[in-house]
Amino acid sequence: MIRRNFKIELLAPAKDKQTAISAINAGADAVYIGFLKFGARKQAGNSLDDIKELVDYANIYRAKVYVTLNTIYKNEEIKDVIKTIYNLYEIGVSGIIVQDMGLLEHKLPPIKIFASTQCHNNTLEKVKFLEETGFDRVILPREFSLQEIKNITDNTNIEIETFIHGALCVSYSGQCYLSYAIGGRSANRGECAQPCRKKYSLFSNDGKIIEKDRYLLSLMDFNLSNRLEDLINAGVTSFKIEGRLKDENYVRNVVSYYRQKIDEVLEKNNLSKSSIGISSPDFEPNPSKSFNRGFTEFFINGERKNFCTKYYSKSIGEFVGKITKVGKNYFSTNGQKLDNGDGICFLNSKNELVGVQVQKVENEKIFPKSMNDINVELKIFRNSDINFDKLVSRKDITRKIPIDANVKISEKEITLTLKDEEGIFTTAKIKDNFELAQNPDKSTETIKNQISKTGNTEFDINNIYIESDKPYFVRATILNELRRAAIEDLREKRAENYQHDKRTKKIKIVPYPIKQLDYSANVYNNFAKDFYEKRGAKVNEYAAESQNNFDGKTLMTTKHCIKYTLGLCPKHYKNVTKYKEPLVLTDEFNKKYILEFDCKECLMKVKSSHGA
Repeated sequence: MIRRNFKIELLAPAKDKQTAISAINAGADAVYIGFLKFGARKQAGNSLDDIKELVDYANIYRAKVYVTLNTIYKNEEIKDVIKTIYNLYEIGVSGIIVQDMGLLEHKLPPIKIFASTQCHNNTLEKVKFLEETGFDRVILPREFSLQEIKNITDNTNIEIETFIHGALCVSYSGQCYLSYAIGGRSANRGECAQPCRKKYSLFSNDGKIIEKDRYLLSLMDFNLSNRLEDLINAGVTSFKIEGRLKDENYVRNVVSYYRQKIDEVLEKNNLSKSSIGISSPDFEPNPSKSFNRGFTEFFINGERKNFCTKYYSKSIGEFVGKITKVGKNYFSTNGQKLDNGDGICFLNSKNELVGVQVQKVENEKIFPKSMNDINVELKIFRNSDINFDKLVSRKDITRKIPIDANVKISEKEITLTLKDEEGIFTTAKIKDNFELAQNPDKSTETIKNQISKTGNTEFDINNIYIESDKPYFVRATILNELRRAAIEDLREKRAENYQHDKRTKKIKIVPYPIKQLDYSANVYNNFAKDFYEKRGAKVNEYAAESQNNFDGKTLMTTKHCIKYTLGLCPKHYKNVTKYKEPLVLTDEFNKKYILEFDCKECLMKVKSSHGA
């Protein structure tokens, strides 16, 4: 059921202030951005001054700024994090995204608190606990189906945020320790080295090679653009785009695309977005033209499909077509037109992803930098569209707040009243002696033209109403002065009228649904330990990041099943080849990982072997 007590939010990523501003201009209702420290993407950190400038800009459009503080902390770091939260509240940040429950053991300002997907919010009981504890929002795992989401929203009244686009973590968020086990870079500390995007070999327990040097843990990118109405009907109110390391062009393109798609659903269902202003991109947005590994809807239907990018882990882009003809130094396709400078890629005879640049295009002939491995019937993809990228980057997207203007003219005075969609209005007046217009129609046209010239301001005048007992002539200079004064006053009144959301909930002590906690609970400090034990849970083991020995431990829990991907699952395939288990995954350093399959729950665990 649609949650009509919530407005719908399009939430965009931002690696820095400029990217965030571009996201807002493209139509984002909110952005999430990292601070200099404490976020799950250490490469995406921003100063307090930059975030303050961003907040001030976002306020114009009633957009929200959320800051990611979603890592786990050492005891000695907590004090600094708390200070940071107070600073963020003082500059007007609307919410913080957190993972470490130790923060809730301290007095916090009334800033909204969101439970990161790193909290492993994978059950109704867990979401209920977070709601009753005092969280304002829960970010659900990407693995959830529509039915699982609906079960959450039917039984809670907390804000629900879901991912709708971007890279997929192969492991349940917050439950991956592979990066830390391999090289000491913790995903829960913002330092993930993305070992899931590396090559692995797969062996049976008796040493038979099943797969050699393939991207067995790499997944396609998430794309739920065709399921937005389903998600709204399921009760989702915040739609999140992944990508705090993505460039500005990516964000502009993807946000613009989803803005258009969501607006269609909102209009159909008589719903409202959570910010104001209309974005007008001067290009046709297309997420296939930005970085992507191919798209999947993952488990949204509750069905298992093959979403592994076994032969590549980099961007493959958009499908162009098949090669129909090969010449000495050129080829032709049956698909989309390519341009000079485009980047193309394809899988060669060894199923390796090969990239090459287009040097020249003449009619139907495409001249690449290299003809190696190119042959008839080869499928060609474009992972760099040079003209599209230029179009997206050449000019910032404009976002305008529609306002109505009422002009009232008498013999001695002209008055301009401006009113925005929130009902905020202002009136400016100029006294003068106005003569009757010799050409009334032309005079009226002049008034409308001059009043409508909002230029590079945030406003766009939709309707102009003129009240006058007689057709007076008004000089353009007076009209310009009147308009500028009214717009400036409206801007000030809008700033005065805006009030930030504040957390009204209190942090409460309610029973935690799990009573025995091991390293997978990610308890890294004594404050987090106190949090859970006050709620009836026993912390038997601190976080993996506090340990050095991973022998036999589960390093990854995932719904991605290698056996299914390779056609070896007897539950889904007939007459499968059987290999002696446990199957063994080996990385480029010859480290071995044991695969454990829970066929009842359809889960795969990657476990450290002795010496790994």
